[in-house]
Amino acid sequence: MLKNKVLFLFQKFFSDETRERTEKVILNLALLSFFIHLVVIYLFKFDFIALSIDTELLMNPISAVYTPFSFILIYEVYLLIYYLPKSITTYITKQYEIITLIIIRKLFKDLASLELSSEWFEIKGDLQFTYDLIGSLVLFYLIFLFQKQGRRKLIQENESKPRVENFIYKKKIIAVVLVPLFFIMALYTLTTWAIGFTLTPNDLAPFESINNLFFDEFFTVLILVDVVLLLISLFYTDQFHKIIRNSGFIISTILIRMSFGVNGAISTILIVVAGLFGLAMITVHNKYEKDMLSKGTNKA
Repeated sequence: MLKNKVLFLFQKFFSDETRERTEKVILNLALLSFFIHLVVIYLFKFDFIALSIDTELLMNPISAVYTPFSFILIYEVYLLIYYLPKSITTYITKQYEIITLIIIRKLFKDLASLELSSEWFEIKGDLQFTYDLIGSLVLFYLIFLFQKQGRRKLIQENESKPRVENFIYKKKIIAVVLVPLFFIMALYTLTTWAIGFTLTPNDLAPFESINNLFFDEFFTVLILVDVVLLLISLFYTDQFHKIIRNSGFIISTILIRMSFGVNGAISTILIVVAGLFGLAMITVHNKYEKDMLSKGTNKA
């Protein structure tokens, strides 16, 4: 009975039809939010509306791209949960894509406050923009390499089909639980931020922390999910290289989460190191697989 309910909910949340419908809704909201943000910027610029805040999100039309990117990130969160039962490497790839999109989104916000001068490397905001620009490019390439490694299925799993299906079923349970959990988290975070902004309209703190809004807690939950996946996987495999690979993915997620707690170059470095560490783990894992395949062929 419970299994049927889980599979029913999974089909409701993650069918191809649901994914396509979600994609259309998110893209329409992203487009609409872009124009709304753009209109607010010009109304603020020409004094048609008066706001007691002074933030880069309302100073430059380029910063209007920040809002639709937020909706794109929501869709990426959905895709991360969507791919969780299908492929662990694709699931991890989505984590890297999400943090890269967060950096890209931040770049659009920071473009509004750039100070173009000969003292570029002495201005804190311009330096952070440079770090993020380089970091996003490096991450983009690391994601390409990670996906390339993830597509290498060198040997077939030794586990029987029922054992594999049972493991996938447990991952589906996690995916079904994550959908309402992330929805509640997002709603709570947005409500808390809006209340804080309403109570302190002259305080820029809500806008200073807007880049980390929701996603610091999001990656905290992902760490717990990664640990649960590792523990569950121990019931289905005792292969050392797979255990180390999955453990490495947890460390990679922790490094990403730690980046939200620091500023400047350290934040960007932590994210890049997380990507490098994940890539190194899956590369060595694939070498283990290749070596096992070679030994099996020689024995035959």
